[in-house]
Amino acid sequence: MTTDEVNADGATEKDGTFLVTAADEGSAVLKDVTDGQVHALSSNPGVERHDAVEGVVASDPPLNVSWRLVEIRERRALSVEESAESPTATTKGIAAERDAGDLTRRPRAGTGEIHVITVPEGTTERAVRDVLDDEEGLLARAARLGVSRVEIRSAPGVVSVRYMP
Repeated sequence: MTTDEVNADGATEKDGTFLVTAADEGSAVLKDVTDGQVHALSSNPGVERHDAVEGVVASDPPLNVSWRLVEIRERRALSVEESAESPTATTKGIAAERDAGDLTRRPRAGTGEIHVITVPEGTTERAVRDVLDDEEGLLARAARLGVSRVEIRSAPGVVSVRYMP
């Protein structure tokens, strides 16, 4: 959840979960994973690209065009990987009950989610590439779900995207 407030010096403060989309020694760029707003930081408080940060950003007065990360409640590194393991029997069963092109979301035992994408068998490899090409989307979803790892598994006709701690 994201909340915006204006503080005493006129700066806008925003509390939320952010994905670090770029970072170097002097600055960083955060993307709010709820509303997609981008915040260019005027300095880097030690975050790295592909970190998820739960905290508060505040605009830099007097122009309020750049931002500062004023509070970090949690920071975790996120990763995306393609696994050589096959999807689980349960995942394959879900895909078998769906039409090509369908996306089914299921809670994962414990924390996270599993997304099952049913695809025509001959297009599985391309579907995996398409999923992996949306790295920022995968990482933003992982940050929103409060997990650290995204694992892609596949078998003919099914792509499984597992969001895990």
